Amino acid sequence: MKLGLKPLRSLIGRDAGADRVVPPTGYTASLTLFAAGALAFLAVFALALSLATSRLADRWSEELARSSTLRIAAAEGQMAVQTEAALKILETTPGIASARALDAAEQRALLEPWFGPDLPVENLPIPQLIEIIERGDGYDAAGLRLRLEAEVPGAVLDDHSRWRKPLVRAASRIRLLGWLSLLLIGGTVAAMITLAARAALAANAQVIGVLRLIGAHDGYIVQAFVRRFTLRSLGGAAAGTVLGCCAVLLLPRAEVGGGFLTGLGFQGWHWLWPLIIPAISAGIAYLATRAAAQRILRDLP
Repeated sequence: MKLGLKPLRSLIGRDAGADRVVPPTGYTASLTLFAAGALAFLAVFALALSLATSRLADRWSEELARSSTLRIAAAEGQMAVQTEAALKILETTPGIASARALDAAEQRALLEPWFGPDLPVENLPIPQLIEIIERGDGYDAAGLRLRLEAEVPGAVLDDHSRWRKPLVRAASRIRLLGWLSLLLIGGTVAAMITLAARAALAANAQVIGVLRLIGAHDGYIVQAFVRRFTLRSLGGAAAGTVLGCCAVLLLPRAEVGGGFLTGLGFQGWHWLWPLIIPAISAGIAYLATRAAAQRILRDLP
């Protein structure tokens, strides 16, 4: 079914007679504007959360999938020998791009969040860590473990799979919750607009009856309510979207290696996504008001 330009002209164009059918002020107007604005504000944050968790899941999956850690625990005097032997094995393993042993400063930086900056790493029996960077399709972890077990008994390979899968799964679930929140927000907009339209129709039952007596068609009355509530929803959602985007701008900037809360917000062309929120809100208001008005008019004598 083609929509045509007539409904669009009826929404944009001004009809003073039709505008008088719907009260321009009152609690229905305030309810519509506030509900559309508040829910658009929340929709901006739900959208930002969904996009941020999508980026986070991709980054965690990529970074953890491309790196591994080899931990060597050896007796004093054997650490350097076993580290050298492990590096030689890693250099000859297909699928490994590079491998390097972390120095004392790097290991101190890893332990600093838990033990403070003054931890004497060189005087403690801390295992030696070797960072492994993969290439292509990666390496055979099971085969590498067998080689290390035979030649470097104190080595333990961690391919980050036990860390990567739960983190990516958690980020994916948060992203799903964000999109589900957007659907619930859309449903709430429809419910609030329907209630407001029903209240306005009930309050103007006598006016509608008079209009019918003088020959006004139900389509004319319906269009008057649809136009008023659609424009109210569009205006409220536009204001809420602007306020939501301003609030997102105040969030901490994303930092390399930063936590999740420093990555909330929009990046690049994702800033175009909030622009569809007012249009969707207006579309929901159009459909909800039209359905409510037609149903009420059928029930009126």
